[in-house]
Amino acid sequence: MKQLFIAAGLACTALPAAAQVVLTPPAKTISLGRSEVTCLAVAPKGDRILVGTVRGAEVRDLASGKRVAEFAYDEDGSSVVYHADFNENGEYVVLIGFAGTREVWDVKTGKQDKMIARYKWIPDAIRTRELGLKKGNSEFDRYYQQTEAVHNGITARSGKNGDVVFIDPDGNAVQALNFPENRDQHHRAPCVFHNGQFITGTDDGRVLFYDLVKR
Repeated sequence: MKQLFIAAGLACTALPAAAQVVLTPPAKTISLGRSEVTCLAVAPKGDRILVGTVRGAEVRDLASGKRVAEFAYDEDGSSVVYHADFNENGEYVVLIGFAGTREVWDVKTGKQDKMIARYKWIPDAIRTRELGLKKGNSEFDRYYQQTEAVHNGITARSGKNGDVVFIDPDGNAVQALNFPENRDQHHRAPCVFHNGQFITGTDDGRVLFYDLVKR
C-alpha cells in the first residue's frame, strides 16, 4: 500500500525502491529567501547554478550555496525571469522575461552588456514565431519554462502547485514530489537533470537537489 512520506518540508508518494526515480529527502538545498524560483541552468564547468526568480536572477556556487553574482532583470517594470542560461564558457548569462526581452549580463562584473546582437548563443526570438507562439500569452511563457526534462527514458513533468511527477516510457507515473509549502497553484517547478541529480525549485525560494536512484 502506498504511504505518504513527509520530511524536510516536502511530501512524496512512497513507492518501492525499484520504482523510485529520486531519493528523498533532497540531498542538498540552497535557499534564496522568499523569491519564487522560475528557471535553472548549470554552468558549463558544473560548479555554479544560475537561478531565475520573480525578482531577477542570481548565480550560486554549487558546493557552498553562496551567492556569486546577482542580476536585476527589468522588462518594462517586470523583474520575472522565465528563461536563463550561461554562454559556452560561463562568463555571461542571458535572461529572458515574459514578453521575450533578452538581457545579457557579465557574471564577473555583475553588469549588463548592451551589445546583445553579437551573442549567437542566445535563443532566437524568430524560433518562437516559427512555432506559432505570440509574445505575452501562456503558450509563449511555457515555451521558455522548464516544465519537462528527460533522463534515461524517464520524464520529469511539473504540474499544479509546483508538484513534479516522474513518468516511465510506458506513460505510468512512478513517483511524485509534492511541496505543501507552495502557495501559488500556478507555480511550475523547473525540471533539470544534471550529473546524477534532479534539480528543481519552489515558490518559497528553495533550489532542491535530489540524488537519482542508481539502476
